[in-house]
Amino acid sequence: MAIKYIPYFPDTLEGQALLDNFVRTKRILRYRDNDRIYERIERGMPYYETELKERTGTNPNGNLVIRGECLSACAYLKDKGITVDLVYIDPPFASGADYAKKVYLRRNPKVAEVIRHAESELDIEELRSFEEKMYGDIWNKESYLNWMYENLMAIKSVMSDTASIYVHLDWHIGHYVKILMDEIFGEDNFRNEIVWYYPNKIPDKRKPLFTNCSDIVLFYTKSDEQIFNIQYQDIKPHQRAKEVKINGKKQSVRDENGNVVYETYDKTMINNVWRIPSLAGSSKEKHDTDYATQKPETLLERIIKASSDEGMVVADFFGGSGVTAAVASKTGRKFIHADVNLNSIQTTRDRLIAAKAEFDILEIKDGVSLYRNPVQTMEKLKTLIPGLRNEDALDKFWEGSIIDTKYGMVPVYLPNLMDGTTRMLDKPLMNRIIHEAMPDLPEDTKRIIVYYIDIEDRDDIERFINEQNDTLIQIELRDLKQVLDNVVTEDYAEWKVSEGQNGLFNGYKVEILQFQSDRVKRKIDEINQKNWQQSLNLQSKGKNWAYTPILLSEEGLETIEWISLDCTASEKESVWHSDSEIKIDKLGRTIKNGTKTADLWDACIWSENRPLRMKIRNICGDETVFVL
Repeated sequence: MAIKYIPYFPDTLEGQALLDNFVRTKRILRYRDNDRIYERIERGMPYYETELKERTGTNPNGNLVIRGECLSACAYLKDKGITVDLVYIDPPFASGADYAKKVYLRRNPKVAEVIRHAESELDIEELRSFEEKMYGDIWNKESYLNWMYENLMAIKSVMSDTASIYVHLDWHIGHYVKILMDEIFGEDNFRNEIVWYYPNKIPDKRKPLFTNCSDIVLFYTKSDEQIFNIQYQDIKPHQRAKEVKINGKKQSVRDENGNVVYETYDKTMINNVWRIPSLAGSSKEKHDTDYATQKPETLLERIIKASSDEGMVVADFFGGSGVTAAVASKTGRKFIHADVNLNSIQTTRDRLIAAKAEFDILEIKDGVSLYRNPVQTMEKLKTLIPGLRNEDALDKFWEGSIIDTKYGMVPVYLPNLMDGTTRMLDKPLMNRIIHEAMPDLPEDTKRIIVYYIDIEDRDDIERFINEQNDTLIQIELRDLKQVLDNVVTEDYAEWKVSEGQNGLFNGYKVEILQFQSDRVKRKIDEINQKNWQQSLNLQSKGKNWAYTPILLSEEGLETIEWISLDCTASEKESVWHSDSEIKIDKLGRTIKNGTKTADLWDACIWSENRPLRMKIRNICGDETVFVL
C-alpha cells in the first residue's frame, strides 16, 4: 500500500491533447479513460516504502539503480528533493512484441579441467539453452497513451528548470506521443525530431514495403533555459576526390611531392539524422550484456554530451541494459537508472561493476517484484489460484471464473501487472467494476472475487462498495500478495569454507558443493516436455527430429550464473556489500570483480577477509542469500 501521494505540480494539466493550432475549429484528441487519468494525477504519484538493497563503494555522487516503475521512482526522487538535468527514455513502443532472455546452462566446473587439458571449446550454438520471457510490449493504443501521459508528467515533475528530455520511439506510436509531449512540455519547447538511422538493418524481401531501418527520438526541453553543447563529427573525404573541405572551404591537400593526400579532416556540425549502426549480435557491446533491446553507447554518448555537462544528473526511467547509466558514468555525469524488470537491474549492476562505478541499489516495495517480473507473474497467476479457469461467457475484463458449490460460477478479476494503472484498487477502479463490468455479468451471478496488489484504503473501499453496489452480487476482496508469497521458494546450496593461499594473498575459499534451484528445474522440465511433444508431432507427420532433453548434473552447479561474498555484514536482510564476486559467462569463463579472465570456473570463490554471507544468482536471475 502506498504510504502517501506526492503531487506532480501545483497546477495539474488536463489529460487531453488540444489540436487547435492548425484548423479553423477547435478539435480535441480524446482518448479512453481520460477522466480516470485526471483523477489519478490529481491524487498524485504513489510513494512506497523503499529498501536499500546494496551499496557499491562510498557512492559520494549519490548514483542510484532503482527497481520500480517510472511513476514510483519519480515519487521517490521528488520526495527526496532530487532533480535531474537530462532524461533519456526508451519505453516500450506499443509494438506487440514479447522480449525474452536467452538462458544458458554453464559448464559443470567438475569437468572444467578435462575441457582445459583437451583445449576444446564448445561452439555457442552447441550450448544447452532456453528462452525466458522478460517483459511484454503488448498494449492497446488507449492504455498506452494513458500510461505514457502519467509517466511523462511524473518525469517532468523531477526535471530541473534547465533540463532536457529525449524520448526514443518508432513508427508504431511515436506520432501520438509527440502530441502528448506538445501538451506536457509545450510546443515551444520542442527542439528536434531526431532520426536514428541504422544502416546495418537486414532487408526483408518477403514484405511488400520499404525496410524500416530508423527510429525517432523526440527532443524537448523544460524551458528556454537549457544546456546544449554543439556536437561535431569528422568528415572523411572520398578517396577519389581531389579536394577536401578545411574550415568550410574547398582546398587541395598535397604532400611535398605534389600528390593529393587526405590526412586533414574537416569537422561538421551533427544534424538531426544520426547514422549509427545498431548493435550486431557479434559486437563486443552486445556480447558483454546480451540484452534484448540494448542500444549502442555511441547513441547515448551523443545525447549526454549534447544536453548535459560534467557533474550533472542523467536519468533513465526505462533503463533496460543500463547503457544510459554506463555512458553517464564514463563521461563524468551522475546517473539514475530505474526499471521494473529484475533482469534490467542485474544486467545494469554487473555492467556498472565492470565500469568501476559506485552506486546504491534501491527496491521500491510497490508489489511488482513479488514473483520475478510482471510477465512471468501474469503467466503463473492462473495456476496459482485454485480452480481458476477460462470462461467464455464472461467479458475479457474478467480473468476467468471459479465454480463454487454454493454460489455457482464466480467471476474473478485480476489486476494486469503490466499496466500500472490497474495495480492499485482505488475508488475509480472499484466504480468501474461495479457500474461497467458487473451489469454485463450473467443474470444468475451471485458473487465475484476481486484480487488486488495494492489497495488505497481497504475499509474505505468496502464502505464505497456498500454505498454503490445496488445489486445482489456479493463482492469479495482478496490480497494477491498472499497467493504469490506462498510460491516463491529459495534455492538450496551446500558449501565448504576453508583458509588457504590464493596467488599472492592468504584468504578464504568458499567451495560450492551443490546447488539446486526448484524454479530452474521446473523451467527446464517445461522446456523438455514442450520439445518432446513437438518431436512426437513431427514424427506423426513422417518427419524425423532428434529430441535431446536438457539434463542437469547431480551437483547442479551449471545453473549458477553469479556468486558474491559479503565480508562486512552478517544479517541476512541487511544492505549487501559485495567484497568479492565471480560471474560465469556462457562459455564457463569467469569475470572476477568486474574484470574478464580466461579462467574456467572451478566451483570456488575467494575473499581476503572472512566471508559472512554469500549470494548466489541462478541462470534465470533469482538471487538467494546464505549466511555462512
